[in-house]
Amino acid sequence: MKVLVTGGAGYIGSHMALELIDKNIEVIVLDNLASGFKKLIPPKAVFIKGDIGDLDLLNKIFNTHNFDAIAHFAADIKVEESIENPYKYYKNNTEKTLNFVNFLSLKKNQNLIFSSTAAVYDHLNNKLINEDDKLSPLNPYGYSKMMCEQIIKDIAKISTLNYFILRYFNVAGADPSLRSGQLTSKATHLIKVCVECALKKRPFLEIYGNDYLTTDGTCVRDYIHVSDLISGHLIALKHLINGGKSDICNLGYGYGYSVLEIVEKVKKVSGYNFTVKVKNKRRGDPSYLVSNPKKIKEIYGWNPSHNNIEKIIGSALDWEEKNNLIVWKIKKKCLFKLDFFGND
Repeated sequence: MKVLVTGGAGYIGSHMALELIDKNIEVIVLDNLASGFKKLIPPKAVFIKGDIGDLDLLNKIFNTHNFDAIAHFAADIKVEESIENPYKYYKNNTEKTLNFVNFLSLKKNQNLIFSSTAAVYDHLNNKLINEDDKLSPLNPYGYSKMMCEQIIKDIAKISTLNYFILRYFNVAGADPSLRSGQLTSKATHLIKVCVECALKKRPFLEIYGNDYLTTDGTCVRDYIHVSDLISGHLIALKHLINGGKSDICNLGYGYGYSVLEIVEKVKKVSGYNFTVKVKNKRRGDPSYLVSNPKKIKEIYGWNPSHNNIEKIIGSALDWEEKNNLIVWKIKKKCLFKLDFFGND
């Protein structure tokens, strides 16, 4: 079996590539490295540097390889940036996916797993979100993904394209063997930012708003470990490969934590205190996003094994500490070289 992973040098895409290789599945990673990191790509994966918007490159790749499935992760994902620069999100997420999916539809019997988001949903009701609930994004990022979903569904109706759309809630944590994790230098994911504060990589944490209609006034989110997220993708892959019908599922645990609850959990797990400052609300932030994962559990047998918030935080902390150690060793080595040559 062979799978193309777009965005395979990113946080989630690299975990998908690792899991596929662990199962002896051949992986081709396509990534332009605009936000990805080459060192996250598994050594056993074939890496092609390039963009999903490059149709000439896609033709070369598909003329060389026969894929059983495509896992499409390549996208821009920052909510606040999407508000400040909507063009970038409609260009990189929606337009490129339109051309990419149209390209796939011209090939025979392609299976597509699409990385979507809970940001497509209406946020007004503080209840568990089902797949058939109203879609009403608050920001261009959510709209760009919602439009991608519609593109995929519409093109699938007139072609042999099969799809499985997975709507992520808040992904966190790292590979249990610490082969991959979040490396973004200006991260916006809460758990990663809290961990960076605990390790004194940031001077303080900023909370955006404390007057939401939630228990403690801060936003509530459903946090899912990245390894459980990827196990859902493997279920989707197996379903499509076995000739299953196209479908859409949530990936989350079904319960949420507020921002302040996560802050206290990180302080407890890390053993470090850090300063927290409250700022004004950000545009485009819904107050409550928690999944109902009943569908993927009951129909497809998804059984998460990392659904423990302390475990998620612990893996994120271990990953961050590992990377701190690597950076320290590199700096120490460079200093040694400078001293050596300086004294020569």
